[in-house]
Amino acid sequence: MNMDQVRYVDDAITSRHSVRAFLDTPVDTQTIKDILAVASRAPSGTNTQPWKVYVVTGKKRAEMIDRVCTAQVELFQKPELAQHYQETFAYYPETWISPFIDRRRENGWGLYGLLGIQKGEKDRMAAQQLRNFQLFDAPVALYFTVNKIMGIGAKMDISMMIQNVMIAAKARGLDTCPQAAWNHFHPIVLEVLGAPEDEDLVCAVALGYADPDHIVNTFITPREPVENFTVFVDE
Repeated sequence: MNMDQVRYVDDAITSRHSVRAFLDTPVDTQTIKDILAVASRAPSGTNTQPWKVYVVTGKKRAEMIDRVCTAQVELFQKPELAQHYQETFAYYPETWISPFIDRRRENGWGLYGLLGIQKGEKDRMAAQQLRNFQLFDAPVALYFTVNKIMGIGAKMDISMMIQNVMIAAKARGLDTCPQAAWNHFHPIVLEVLGAPEDEDLVCAVALGYADPDHIVNTFITPREPVENFTVFVDE
């Protein structure tokens, strides 16, 4: 691999970020197939390839958005309904500690600050949260599932595959937003998808062309320097 190739790969990785405003420009079906074919080269334990991907567009996308947004609004109005919308697995810890909670807060208030949402503006926060379930207007939704019989390693495998999807999309001029938020509504999602009962929802990814004029897409999260998370063990 020459340095030009290295630069192209690095650029695809480092230029990827979570886009939260998309154009309604359609994405060619063959392009999606190409992205998934490349992404499927992700490693998996003993080559189990545990991933399954649902590509949702058109009327089915509209149905998904309508049903999940309705549930989210009801949940905001009646928090006690949360018992009906439990994640299939715990994405976040029960107890937060530093530095993770600090980064989480920095991320949340950085995004809200950019959008002019102040602390205590619950209705505006709820409206922005609802944007997740509108796919930020992306024309394509990808839902990733694994068979329930598989262990935690399958979630590691599918995570690497999802990363490949996002990088392959970026290389083709497309953008993405991975969304674990959909997991709370997995009963609705899986029903709309017509997925069998032996599947668990892992993640959703919004896919499309970024709106270059929307301020929210200027939000780029920072990364810790290598020295802060790496230990070189020699002797």
